Amino acid sequence: MDETQVGAFQRDGYLLLPRFFDRDEVAEITRWTEELASAPEEVGSHWVYREASLLDPEDRIIQRIENFCPFHDGFDRLVRHGRLMETVSRLFGEQAVLFKEKINFKMPGGAGFKAHQDQQAGWSTYAPLFITALVGIDASTLENGCLEVAPGWHRQGLLGEEWKPLDDDRIKEVGLKPVPTEPGDVLLFDSYVPHASAENMTGAARRILYLTYNRLSDGDHREAYYRDKFAAFPPDVARVPGSKYVFRV
Repeated sequence: MDETQVGAFQRDGYLLLPRFFDRDEVAEITRWTEELASAPEEVGSHWVYREASLLDPEDRIIQRIENFCPFHDGFDRLVRHGRLMETVSRLFGEQAVLFKEKINFKMPGGAGFKAHQDQQAGWSTYAPLFITALVGIDASTLENGCLEVAPGWHRQGLLGEEWKPLDDDRIKEVGLKPVPTEPGDVLLFDSYVPHASAENMTGAARRILYLTYNRLSDGDHREAYYRDKFAAFPPDVARVPGSKYVFRV
């Protein structure tokens, strides 16, 4: 990144870095993703979440995988020890540390996400600011539900209540801009940037790697975050039959 790009991130709250990862690196990330998706779902391993398909409510399709760095050396090197960490640290102006990692699969029939700010999801309990790196695994388009962001609104702080998506009037006010990405692109965005994505009603998956970091000076909160999330919203394999779990934001 040059100073112009750093300035653009500070102004808009997000920055697109096309072709951050080359073709061979994307192929490796794709292979690792498929390894996780096909691995046994076990308590004490990576977390797998499923959802009812919008195309067939009886079909439980994979929605996302989280908490996989401790169980996959390749992803751990990429996420915590590579140039992605260096890039995020540059934007923070100091050393970054991993907060959470997930892969959103958005399979055919996968639901979208209502407009929200990541900081609304109780993240201020852990740190005052985060940067998320979106890494394209598949092409992300208007048709399959690419990310949509509201430039500049990160400077306004929280725009809505914690644990609730933004209301319709607020969404109209901020205005969301679609940001399509190609495999290997990286989109960096601030935790106060309003964003959303539509459902995927195409015939192919729209897989995206989401990696969230905070300043190391604000502490390493990854283990605390996942401990708290497991208590409130555990992966499917660890759920108690008959219990109700609600994903709020």
